[in-house]
Amino acid sequence: MQDPPCELTGYSDGANHRVVRLTPGPTPAQRKETRMPHRYLSTSRSQFSPAVAVLLVFIAASSRGRAQEAPSPAIHPNDEYSIQVSVDMVVLRATAQDRKNILVSGLKQDDFQVYEDGALQTIKNFSHEDIPVTVGLVVDNSGSMGPKRHDVIAAALAFARSSNPQDQMFVVNFNEKVSFGLPSDTAFTDQPAQLQVALSRVKSDGETALYDAVAEALEHLKQGDRDKKVLIVVSDGGDNASKHKLAEITAQVAQSNVIIYTIGIFDDQDVDRNPGVLKRLAKESGGEAFLPESLTDVAPVCERIARDIRNQYTIAYVPTNRKRDGTYRTIQAKATAPGGRRLSVRTRTGYFAPSAPSSTAAKAIDHEIHH
Repeated sequence: MQDPPCELTGYSDGANHRVVRLTPGPTPAQRKETRMPHRYLSTSRSQFSPAVAVLLVFIAASSRGRAQEAPSPAIHPNDEYSIQVSVDMVVLRATAQDRKNILVSGLKQDDFQVYEDGALQTIKNFSHEDIPVTVGLVVDNSGSMGPKRHDVIAAALAFARSSNPQDQMFVVNFNEKVSFGLPSDTAFTDQPAQLQVALSRVKSDGETALYDAVAEALEHLKQGDRDKKVLIVVSDGGDNASKHKLAEITAQVAQSNVIIYTIGIFDDQDVDRNPGVLKRLAKESGGEAFLPESLTDVAPVCERIARDIRNQYTIAYVPTNRKRDGTYRTIQAKATAPGGRRLSVRTRTGYFAPSAPSSTAAKAIDHEIHH
């Protein structure tokens, strides 16, 4: 009996839909000695066979930020598995607002224009739905945040109550160390009670490792199975304890499709405050930075972020620039409301185009696949 075909689908860095299809060879006899059991195609990392594991690592490394069709590798007729790789399009999450910063819903595809490096692109897919998201709450627990903890926890819970019931959430607490708030056997939760415990597990003291915390959160987001991924960072923006640098973090953000919202909590006596960092993280990702004047404003800000996430447009296009040169491509989106009224559109500022894999890497993966 012929084994059924096996298919793996997913998103590369959140921006480019990639399909890896493995189809068994022509006859059972040809596959008898070397056939890979289908149980190895589980999504668990420990269950991938070496060949497939190396293939997936190669795909992820060679296609970061990829946004154009890639030619399928040459496959011989008698190969044990037929492998096809396709990159479909760049995916944007966009928020439309009027001059009063009020969210605008009900827009159609023709109301939007997307430009890449100044060139108008053709929108291929468009939707406006409240889709579930994977959300990370990244909360500063350094010494200066001690008096503000109660309000921060209340605001985070206000966000959770305003979110989609199917959202996946997790908590990253940080001072000079970074830790996950949920138990080690719980990657995500949708329960406010669990989030409250997760937010309360760390005592506020020590220095600030903001960049390390964001790096850990970006990595953890990859475990989520929701297409849209968001970070909410609550901090004063200062950093005096991270191993990572700001340039590293902004590069990671540019290579992902994660939306970052930042909430700056500080006062005039906070010598470590750095609102510029919070604004930069938000702008790079298509999110928004909030600098509330008082702690009582934090909860309404979190509720607004929840509304923003639930009212975004999804816009996808295939870039007209097909060069594989590894350059950064800038993105600008515009929208016009019915009647010709111009709107502001917030989305990611750009992405990195792919670089063609080296011949050495291509030969290495080809050898691994066929042996």
